[in-house]
Amino acid sequence: MTDAQKRPAGSGWGAGAATSAEAKALRRLPDSLALLARARRRVPGFAWDYLEGGVGQELGLARNRQALDRIEILPRYGVEIRDTSTETQLFGQSYALPLGVAPMGLSGLVWPQADRHLALAAARERVGFVLSMVANIDIETAMALAPHSWMQLYCVPKDDVHATFDLAARAQRCGVRTLVLTLDTPMRQKRLRDLRNGLTVPFRPSLTTVRQVAAAPAWAWAMLRHGQPEFSNFKAYAGARASAAQVAAYVDKEMSGAFTWALIARLRDLWPGQLVLKGIQHPQDVLQAVALGVDGVILSNHGGRQFDAAPAAVSLLPQIRPLVGERIKLMVDGAILSGLDILKALVLGADFVFAGRPFLASVAAMGARGPDHLMAIFRNELRGVMAQAGAVNIAALKDHGASQRAAPAST
Repeated sequence: MTDAQKRPAGSGWGAGAATSAEAKALRRLPDSLALLARARRRVPGFAWDYLEGGVGQELGLARNRQALDRIEILPRYGVEIRDTSTETQLFGQSYALPLGVAPMGLSGLVWPQADRHLALAAARERVGFVLSMVANIDIETAMALAPHSWMQLYCVPKDDVHATFDLAARAQRCGVRTLVLTLDTPMRQKRLRDLRNGLTVPFRPSLTTVRQVAAAPAWAWAMLRHGQPEFSNFKAYAGARASAAQVAAYVDKEMSGAFTWALIARLRDLWPGQLVLKGIQHPQDVLQAVALGVDGVILSNHGGRQFDAAPAAVSLLPQIRPLVGERIKLMVDGAILSGLDILKALVLGADFVFAGRPFLASVAAMGARGPDHLMAIFRNELRGVMAQAGAVNIAALKDHGASQRAAPAST
């Protein structure tokens, strides 16, 4: 039911006419930026820095946003638009939006139980969800909450990549169809905000962090209720009796290594479902993925958190889409904040789009209701801009004739 249908008779016209709970929430928090702002007020400073921060001087963070802002789309008019559909298909699965929740590690630091809330909302709203290998719930729990979850893996070199291969086997046993290998983390990088904050899991209280926690009472209460975040997927590999601190130490020591093409080929031979590579950007790397029989790639610079000289992923779409044609699914992430951002990526050639920070911020801003609220925002925004561009459905975006050009950089 639309907001217009929910309005009582005689309520008038305008953004304030609807009186449903959803409409009232929308007036308070109308977009992802409002959710981000509220989240910042509700979490300690070190948790906010972990969410928002990037690598080095954070040039990649700014580049991601600037690349999206410079994209212009020429709309097409004279098209009959009665209703727009955001439904899409990916790897045989139907989604309400061409949008997924990107894998995010240690999300429980930003808000306790965040992974759980995001998985449940994704299942309710039929939105994609990728569980990180370093999430705070394990893959078995995620699949029970959201049966169409994807699983993201890092390379853990110890014992001939035992943990990585074993987690892939666990994912297969509990029904995961799509495995995502993240390639852009060969070494741990310097994130200045986390260094300044002395970030560690489990927490080590200091005068500064105690003050920050005291200024975020809702976060502190939630943390007391649910406990500090743990690397749940790694408990099986750190030792049967390993404490939370020992599991975290195992992750810190062992999760550092690169997926080579030979290792990817081994996983391709073993994995029966869809295999996706995340984090590659060079056209030759994409072609190598195609040659290995990979089903899709997520063009990504890790949200600006790994390599400060990497280009914005969305800027690569016009070059890579013609290169691969329809041989693989081409996905993208990086600074996605609105339905308009999704539209821009789709018109440039993406099959699917992922967002991370705004989804995690939505939990911090509104708790369990936050992800549903943000998904509704994305859905309504995308429907509106699709109509404005002259497209009645997702498939039409590639064929309806809208064109794109890069706007000149501001001086």
